[in-house]
Amino acid sequence: MKDFFKYVLATVVGLLAFGLLMAIFGVMSLVGMVASGSATQNVSDNTVLVMNLSGLVQEQSGEDVFSLLSSGDLTGLGMQETLSAIQKAKENEKIKGIYIEAGAFMADYAQLQELRQALADFKKSGKWVVAYGDMYTQGAYYLCSVADKVYLNPSGEIDWHGIASEPMFVKDLLQKVGVKMQVIKVGKYKSATEMYTEDHMSDANREQVNAFITGIWGNIVKAVADSRKISADSLNAYADRLVMFEGAEAMQKMKFVDGLRYHDQVKTEIKKLLDIADDKKINQVSIGAMKNVKQKQKGEQVAVYYAYGDIVDSPSMGFLSGGSHQIVANDVNKDLQKLADDEDVKAVVIRVNSPGGSAYASEQLWHQIELLKAKKPVVVSMGGYAASGGYYMSCGANYIFAEPTTLTGSIGIFGIIPDRSELMTKKLGLKYDEVKTNRNSNFGASSRPFNAEELALLQGYIERGYSLFRKRVANGRKMTTDQVEEIAQGHVFTGEDALKIKLVDELGGLEQAVAKAAKLAKIDEYHTTPYPANPDLIDQLLNKATSDGGNYLDEQLRITLGEYYKPFMLLREANEMNPVQARMPFYLNLR
Repeated sequence: MKDFFKYVLATVVGLLAFGLLMAIFGVMSLVGMVASGSATQNVSDNTVLVMNLSGLVQEQSGEDVFSLLSSGDLTGLGMQETLSAIQKAKENEKIKGIYIEAGAFMADYAQLQELRQALADFKKSGKWVVAYGDMYTQGAYYLCSVADKVYLNPSGEIDWHGIASEPMFVKDLLQKVGVKMQVIKVGKYKSATEMYTEDHMSDANREQVNAFITGIWGNIVKAVADSRKISADSLNAYADRLVMFEGAEAMQKMKFVDGLRYHDQVKTEIKKLLDIADDKKINQVSIGAMKNVKQKQKGEQVAVYYAYGDIVDSPSMGFLSGGSHQIVANDVNKDLQKLADDEDVKAVVIRVNSPGGSAYASEQLWHQIELLKAKKPVVVSMGGYAASGGYYMSCGANYIFAEPTTLTGSIGIFGIIPDRSELMTKKLGLKYDEVKTNRNSNFGASSRPFNAEELALLQGYIERGYSLFRKRVANGRKMTTDQVEEIAQGHVFTGEDALKIKLVDELGGLEQAVAKAAKLAKIDEYHTTPYPANPDLIDQLLNKATSDGGNYLDEQLRITLGEYYKPFMLLREANEMNPVQARMPFYLNLR
């Protein structure tokens, strides 16, 4: 028996030692992969920069441990990295052109517009851009249409259908389980709550949605018409009849593409442009690898701080946390304070891409930006969204840029609190009693909805928040509160329309915002540094261990659920969000 326990113990110890050894080797392998991925990239002569349009575009992409383990890929497609890669490729004499390969690609139209402008600027250097796709989504085609040559697979198709918004309403679904949303809001256009309280769009919301999707589509049609030499009327007629079903040859006749090629035949076209023999290999470099192509840093530092996602008081944790990026007020404020104190940073550009969120957190972000502005110039560059809370935090900046297709404004506040009393008492059969010292001691009780007095108190609270929001905008934009009220009420505008009513100062992207920040700081030579920095490997491992790999698993859930991902997450998040929100319509569902 003693020998038995001795052997068992020896086996257990051996297994533990083996496991520890494998863990050490695993970490060493990860470190090696990260190190090799971070090594300085040497670009060969006659090289092509390859843009693979697939997946979801984020403002920043990072070195994610879970992505690394699953695919060996250190990077995803991020706006910061992609814009930087295009600029480096423009300046690098060894890179002769850009090859874009279209795939399943998701990005908002403002991001696409900025990438398209970067490619147009790249072409001014005399270098070429070639695009190919087996199938182009509408957004991918809009981006690729700027290329010198656009090729389509002979059996491929181009999705060209226009833009529609199909908001989802869940009031009846919630009623089936005995839940009703109690809404307190300010602003006739503040339609974020409609999905919980109505079964169709209000007239005011229909009006604003029609205005901004028409504005976005007009920008897309004009850009494609100019690049492809197709009239706007023809492009709209093609969208009306869903030409994606008419076949690749029809697409060529309509001048959507320059030719029909298989993948290997496009390689031959690229080799002709590079003037190399057909049996030679094409030198290529990816967007991710361009991160490691070093450039000399000239002049003073302009910080570019990326603030994107929902605005929240504290971060959600773990899988199904809405694992996409968030603007966590406390964390961002600490970062902005460091930038304010850093004497090497001469100006700050804040890249905002957010539909809003917690009204309280938005006020704290506004305040911190005011403190930062007191020490150095602050310029805001708006991405796809800078609405409601996203506009709240931005409105005090020295200068604001937006893309024509940015969605912004939505100056308004609402409160939304679930009433589960029917679920608890009628569906589940629970009984409640109460004892209280004062009339409103049981405010927010689970056994009943709010009464008239409680709703009046909440309405006053929401209106005070709206008044403060309006005041912040008035001070930041040099308007009277009456002038702000005329364009507030929760109304959402495109960047193009926001310029006309002085909610933004100029149309343009990140590059223009950086140039303006440098000008305000009175510096001629400058370089940019992105913030916040990606966490190192150890921090990632620790974070992943505590959050169950939330971000990576959430990304896989997005891919699996597709268009059903967002409404699924909204239902889940409704119980967790701050009751008082400065947020644009929850789910526009633009198609």
